[in-house]
Amino acid sequence: MNLVTLLPFIVLIGAMFLMTRSAKKKQQQAAQMRDQMTPGTGIRTIGGMYATVKEIGEDTVTLEVAPGVHAIYAKMAIAAVLDDAEYNRIVHGAETPADHDDSPVVPDDISSLTKDETEPKLDLGKKDAPEGEEPKDGKADGEAGAK
Repeated sequence: MNLVTLLPFIVLIGAMFLMTRSAKKKQQQAAQMRDQMTPGTGIRTIGGMYATVKEIGEDTVTLEVAPGVHAIYAKMAIAAVLDDAEYNRIVHGAETPADHDDSPVVPDDISSLTKDETEPKLDLGKKDAPEGEEPKDGKADGEAGAK
C-alpha cells in the first residue's frame, strides 16, 4: 500500500482523536464546575430552571426551587454554577451598579419621539353634516345608492 491510499484513514483517525479529546476536556470542566457547588450557591439546571443548592449528596443535589419548596436532582442535571451577583440579577431582578449607566434610553417605538402630546386625528376625507341637515341628494348612509 502506498501513502496516498492510507492518507484518508490517517486523517479520519486524527479527526476522531481530536473530537474525543475536546469532549473529554468539556466533561472534566463540567465535573470540576459541579464540584465547586456549595450550599447556598445559585445554579441553572439543564432544563433552564434556576434554584439554590441546599444539600449536596454523592450523586444528587437538593435544590430550593422556591421558598420552602425543595427538589432532588441528579448532579449531572446541573448545567451551570452561577456567582451570587448573576443569580440575583436573573432570579430577583436585582440591578448591579453596571446597570446604572448614564446612556440614553432608546424608545421602543417612534410615538414617544414626537413632541406633541396630543394624538393627531386621522382625516379620512368624509365630512360629517351638521345634525338636523339631510344630505343634498336626500339619501342617508346605509340606503341604496348612498355615497
